[in-house]
Amino acid sequence: MTIAEQPATTTAHPLDPMTAEEVTAVRAALDGAGLLGENVRFTFVTLEEPDRDAALAHRPGQEADRRFRAVLLDLASGVSHDTVVSATRSTVDSVRRLDPAVDGQPPIIDTEFELVEEIVNADERWTSALRKRGIDPATVRAAPLSAGVYDEPGERGKRIIRSLGFQQFHPADHPWAHPVDGLCAYIDLTNREVTRIVDHRELPVPQESGNFDDPEVTGPARTSLRPIEITQPEGPSFTVEGHRVRWENWDLRLGFNEREGLTLHQLSFHQRQVLHRASIAEMVVPYADPSPVRFWQNYFDCGEYMFARYTNSLELGCDCLGEIHYFDAVVADDFGRPRTIRNGICMHEEDYGVLWKHTDLFTGSQETRRQRRLVISFFTTVGNYDYGFYWYFYLDGTIQLECKATGITFTAAYPDEGHEYATQIAPGLGAPFHQHLFCARLDVAVDGQRNAVEEVEAERVPVSETNPRGNAFRAKRTRLRTEGQAARLADNSRARTWHIVNPGSQNRYGDNVSYVLHPEGRPVMLADESASVHARGTFATKHLWVTRYDREQRYPAGDLVNQNPGGAGLPAWTARDRDIDGQDIVVWHTFGLTHFPRPEDWPIMPVDRAGFTLTPVGFFDRNPTLDVPRSTGTGCHGEGSTGL
Repeated sequence: MTIAEQPATTTAHPLDPMTAEEVTAVRAALDGAGLLGENVRFTFVTLEEPDRDAALAHRPGQEADRRFRAVLLDLASGVSHDTVVSATRSTVDSVRRLDPAVDGQPPIIDTEFELVEEIVNADERWTSALRKRGIDPATVRAAPLSAGVYDEPGERGKRIIRSLGFQQFHPADHPWAHPVDGLCAYIDLTNREVTRIVDHRELPVPQESGNFDDPEVTGPARTSLRPIEITQPEGPSFTVEGHRVRWENWDLRLGFNEREGLTLHQLSFHQRQVLHRASIAEMVVPYADPSPVRFWQNYFDCGEYMFARYTNSLELGCDCLGEIHYFDAVVADDFGRPRTIRNGICMHEEDYGVLWKHTDLFTGSQETRRQRRLVISFFTTVGNYDYGFYWYFYLDGTIQLECKATGITFTAAYPDEGHEYATQIAPGLGAPFHQHLFCARLDVAVDGQRNAVEEVEAERVPVSETNPRGNAFRAKRTRLRTEGQAARLADNSRARTWHIVNPGSQNRYGDNVSYVLHPEGRPVMLADESASVHARGTFATKHLWVTRYDREQRYPAGDLVNQNPGGAGLPAWTARDRDIDGQDIVVWHTFGLTHFPRPEDWPIMPVDRAGFTLTPVGFFDRNPTLDVPRSTGTGCHGEGSTGL
């Protein structure tokens, strides 16, 4: 059967992840419409999710019209098209030619990354700059990186990338240990030429090995660690039906796409709605080095690279422990062919210590219950960094997201006179200061679709007739009524949190039911307001944004982030200052790491963590875990347990 003869496809639910058959059907429809050719590549293919009401109204057995957004790039001309295709009907529903100067560029694809080394090695200025440093160009690996948006002459509307060099002494050598610093190439990907060489300074290439997988570097493996076995003799407590998961009063659906990775849908607890959709919708990594060869370094790993296309295949015993359920993930390659990532998503449950405990002075009772959580995760590798995203669901209704950042820090030469914006992590080797800033998109539905957000913080009460000893403090509550008012910063000195309330649903005390967003409150973007990355990544300048629901508003830095001039996404949407009080709203939360690397982060970085927590507050009338049974393990509530 040829591609053009592939049948239309159906799927079990409109929010299910893309299948291999659907990728093939999308390609066939675009080919039949004459939109493909020898030089045309797919920069991404993602599910066009149905409107929220349509998704909620879907019933088993109903046919879903599965539509996909595919952005195409002609490598020869640089022309790109934004299309929407129905895999169900085998039709192209819409086509729009993109204007790169206004819309930005499509994401960078693997085909282009693979071209960069060939392009720079064909440029005499690049090879001459290497040879004058005594370096054989054949030993230098090009590190192609997104270009950002700057006032460089001739770049407007062009598809640009920038490349640094790293020396590799043998095929198993990790080149990140050997940056060729002070040298940078600017590359026009469409014309396949180097437009500019920045040869700022000759710096020695660091020589010490960074091969963390070489026994000569690591030394002999320790033998003191005894095995840990995690078993569930009766199997896991969760059930899986397609991509629907039920576990201990939780009910949710899993999705996946190459831009956001794991997505969560239709989350409810005790059959009460909490979230309609949750994802990490964007991330930006701004660097602090202002030197002529590095000032432009900032990466939007979701929007510029489609970072989830590099999702790892997870392995039992290495990435996940216990009774594991895996889900495969499907993405489209540059040619629009399906690629299945085996075991892309891992799900398991794990013990999480004490849930609640009390030994009572008066009754002599001793009761302990153990906490447990469901873990749903995926890991992706973007160049030198590896990111794991872990969603946790707890017995008491708490939701938590934890990002685990590991891998290899980006490196630079560390000069003899020192470096104000980097840490020396090996002799002559530096790691520039940078941030990892993520944005979670939370389509909230706390007990229904009409929600509001209140900022709650601790407030000291002045000494007065009612507070004569000065010990009083209270919770100050402020309703955030418009999008403009809801662009907020965290403040840990005031214990500031944001309560997502339902004004139409009250608990038995007459209070609005709520889920509370607990921010970690770490720094937001530190770049100056005049910086290009500030304009492009404005979402990362606030911890909180709240917008009216709009199915088209999916990505906080806009649809096409690569070489976008800025201002798209959240700053544009919230400029309308719409009413968000008791409306259908989306909560956006920025969180992340400010990384001043340390020697202990080299040659591979132990996991660093960032995230946030959502807890029910007044959502229940009392502790919802009173029915959790006593543990049945030996030594807990056994004979010999005595009261007071």
